[in-house]
This record gives sequence, structure tokens and C-alpha cells, in this order.
Amino acid sequence: MDPRTQEQLIYEAHRKSTGASYLLWFFLGFLGAHRFYLGRTGTGVIQLLMCLSVVGIIPLAFWWLIDAFMIPGMVRDENMKTINAMAPMAFKGSPEGAKPRLEQPPRTLDPRVEEIRAMRRR
Repeated sequence: MDPRTQEQLIYEAHRKSTGASYLLWFFLGFLGAHRFYLGRTGTGVIQLLMCLSVVGIIPLAFWWLIDAFMIPGMVRDENMKTINAMAPMAFKGSPEGAKPRLEQPPRTLDPRVEEIRAMRRR
């Protein structure tokens, strides 16, 4: 298996899904499940603790609604972290001075286009 195919398989195994995030948000959002899924364990724990307290339910309801609009950005950021973490793998045989490009591509409406552009740049 060539290294490029191997990198794509590793990326697909670690890629986060917007659909799965929304399902977790809708059914288990008050428990912070979508935030745990997206690697934001600190705020996930805070949401979980707020859900257990009577006083925290009202602010948590607003937070839950705001998260509905923030999920695509959180998924995009998590997928970019995965791509950036894989970038040094492509430079194993390169000289010491060569560093991977860690900049984010220009934003488009479709996050999958961004992922494909980032994979082509490597």
C-alpha cells in the first residue's frame, strides 16, 4: 500500500461527521455528548454538570441552541487538527528544515471541499 493511500485511510478512520454530531446534539445534547465526540471534553464535562443541577438547566438550554449553529465549525476544526497531525508523517524522509504547511485553506460553503483541498496540498 502506498503512503498516500495509507494516509487517506488513517484520515477517514479519524474523521468526524457532521451528521453524527447533530444526532448526538439532538438526543444527548444536554449531556454534552456531541462535545465529547468532537474532542471538547472540558466543555462537555461542564454541560454534563450543568444538566445535573436544577439551576443550570436554563442556561444549558440556550447553550444547546447555540451549539446547533456551532457544530459545523467544530467538526471542521477537529478534522483540520487530524490533517495537521498527519502532516509530519508525509515529511519523515525530508531534511530537518522542512516543515509541513499548517495553514488552513480558504473557507467555502462545503467542508468536504476544504478537506479535499487540504489533502491535495500535502
